[in-house]
Amino acid sequence: MAKPGKVFIFFNCDADKSEASMNIFYNKAVYKDTKTSRKNLWKKVKEEYGAERIQIAADNLKTVELAITEGDPVEASNFIQFGAIREIECY
Repeated sequence: MAKPGKVFIFFNCDADKSEASMNIFYNKAVYKDTKTSRKNLWKKVKEEYGAERIQIAADNLKTVELAITEGDPVEASNFIQFGAIREIECY
């Protein structure tokens, strides 16, 4: 069997980040682990932030951006309220 890759999914969710509140059909997108896809994931997070559907402390915006574009996008979830990024295997 081939080694799995990974994709990232952005979810809008409740304050507790409960899995029951994460609806994959709401945003309908997955982001590959490539520079271009990570930039698109950051764009999505910025759109949600600008529309006030998620909250990020202003002093954490750069931390979130760097985690998404260069580090571990899942770690960005620690700084996002009402939103989460999850990783799943992709074959």
